[in-house]
Amino acid sequence: MLVGYFNENNFDVVGAGSCAECRQALRSRTDLVFLDVQLPDGDGFELAKEIQATSNAGIIFVTRRDTDVDRILGLEIAGDHYVTKPINLRDLLARARSVLRRRSIDRKAARSHNSIAFGDWIIDLTRRELLGSDGKPVALTRAEFDLLAALVGADGRPLSRDYLIEVVSNRQAEVDIRTVDALVARLRRKLVGSGTPVIATVTGVGYKLALSERL
Repeated sequence: MLVGYFNENNFDVVGAGSCAECRQALRSRTDLVFLDVQLPDGDGFELAKEIQATSNAGIIFVTRRDTDVDRILGLEIAGDHYVTKPINLRDLLARARSVLRRRSIDRKAARSHNSIAFGDWIIDLTRRELLGSDGKPVALTRAEFDLLAALVGADGRPLSRDYLIEVVSNRQAEVDIRTVDALVARLRRKLVGSGTPVIATVTGVGYKLALSERL
């Protein structure tokens, strides 16, 4: 069903019925993987880890496993979305296009500036790492990294909360303004260095990077 529908919408799709077939298909360029959790020859979560380690493809879980534990695990491991069956094909198409659009933006950003320094920090867009002044990596969740990368890439311009919701919406379920505020609060706790605030609140708008960038 998915192969036929996405072919009709101008996607080049290859179907795989097992982990082994998926690994074979990934030898060719792959931009997006729809992945079930229950597979005949392995676990979908483990396969997602493999895909993330060896490919830049986006991952959308499409499965009957609908517990909160499974959903959170899928999103934390590697998933851009976690969709449960029965599937709304138009909704899945919109999600797929969103993931591909975000991945395209990430690739362009990585090509233009692999690393950007700001204050006491260096963000590496290719490796998706944040380094402190001592060169040690700072542990960030995927949503935290995406939000921080968006602020750094905005050149000091304020970004609205609605925009930041879109930035992180393909990383978490049920994203809203409170989610963005919570992510900013977590980043502020982690980005403690020179004493100068890294992220400033812009009243009535959202947030901006408070430190000057240097390439």
